Amino acid sequence: MGFLQPVFNIINQYVFSYVLRFFTGLTGGSFAAGIFLFTLVINIVLIPLSIKSQKASVQQIKLKPKMDELKKKCGDDRQKYQAATSKLYQEENVSLGGGCLPSIIRLLLIMCVYYLVISPVTYLAPQIPTETLNNAKIAADAQQNYRAELIVIEKALDGTTKDESLAAVAEGIRDIDFNLFGKLDLTKTPKFSLNFSHVTKDDLILWIIPFLSFACAMFSSVISLLQQKRVNPGAPNMAGMMLTMPILSLVIAFSAPAGLGFYWACSSLIGGLIQAGVQELHGPYKMIAKEQAKALMAQSAKEQKLLAAKDGLE
Repeated sequence: MGFLQPVFNIINQYVFSYVLRFFTGLTGGSFAAGIFLFTLVINIVLIPLSIKSQKASVQQIKLKPKMDELKKKCGDDRQKYQAATSKLYQEENVSLGGGCLPSIIRLLLIMCVYYLVISPVTYLAPQIPTETLNNAKIAADAQQNYRAELIVIEKALDGTTKDESLAAVAEGIRDIDFNLFGKLDLTKTPKFSLNFSHVTKDDLILWIIPFLSFACAMFSSVISLLQQKRVNPGAPNMAGMMLTMPILSLVIAFSAPAGLGFYWACSSLIGGLIQAGVQELHGPYKMIAKEQAKALMAQSAKEQKLLAAKDGLE
């Protein structure tokens, strides 16, 4: 999605950077706490989309008997079945992408956060002039590195630099704490190696982030699987697919700055809990039961009016 980077940068510059700076400042300069609150607010804002996704599931459940009939009529003719299905969706006003929208938005959010995390000086310390930041990249020999700003932060805060541009960066970010629990530097990238003789103590401590990301993604996947079984007990066993996202989280968290892995962990944990709540309150079968109850009440009210009108005539 590199071609979309300018779009992500615009969104970050005019929206997300303000939100992240606000929460980071609100928590005393804690970058980790800022990411957590940022993720919490984003997931709360996305609740209406989650409910919309549940409504799309309701439409699918309602259409299942008709879909089964189409399968019988079309037999093995997949082209005929797809055409009939498309026509049925149009007649019933069912959106094919209604249930996918939250997932697409979350993917775009991850990309936005990725650029936030690898460019913390740009977005969290906008008072630092661009020229100063560029000079600091040159001083840190990081102009061509995608992690240039993270390298600049490391060089600026190591306490040994005498370069004016790096010193200016250090002064500009002095109120921001990039460490989680004082030990995990979220600007660094976890390095995995089976050769433990080359793994430092700091590397091992940083491994907490990828495995935390894996654990939270697994938690979210288990919740999703259990909900799916409640909604559709006859669905194929998806236990194998349940591991896909957690493993992907682990791999990405070992190849990206720890801040992104921490965001992913927060997103999986908060998103999983919110999704469980949405499912409990707005699950497909609960929505259908509410609609049926509403229809019965409307029918009962209509019958009462007819009876009252009949009594009046008598």
